[in-house]
Amino acid sequence: MAITPEKLVELLNKDLELEYSAAIQYINHSAVMTGAAYGDVIKELKIHANEEVAHAMILADQIDYLGGSPSVAVGPIHTSEENDQMLEQDLAGEEDAIKRYKVRVEQAEQLKEFALAQQLRTILAVEQEHAMDIKQALGK
Repeated sequence: MAITPEKLVELLNKDLELEYSAAIQYINHSAVMTGAAYGDVIKELKIHANEEVAHAMILADQIDYLGGSPSVAVGPIHTSEENDQMLEQDLAGEEDAIKRYKVRVEQAEQLKEFALAQQLRTILAVEQEHAMDIKQALGK
């Protein structure tokens, strides 16, 4: 199915909202996670939060470039009092992002937006690193 530039902007705005929520979720999880065994994990989650903010900035710039208006809405944020459940929530978000960005790269290329596709590939690679980090923390 062919995608229109307008539809791509709409989808990128949903991605943007989920990057905002991922950053907030990582900030929350890194603040409330407890236990000496999670010290390195907490440091990693803080890095992830900053990387999600960077993704949001890239997406906002690309949306603006494509003639859209970057969203200021925030997607759903998941919280927990259990460390492993927090990590499972974060992993679910990363796995969803990976699926979405794989599709988004193809859509950008369909529209011959090759620079956008490259930016999305970079974001995708970081999201995959996040998923690997979290799986390792969960012992998966």
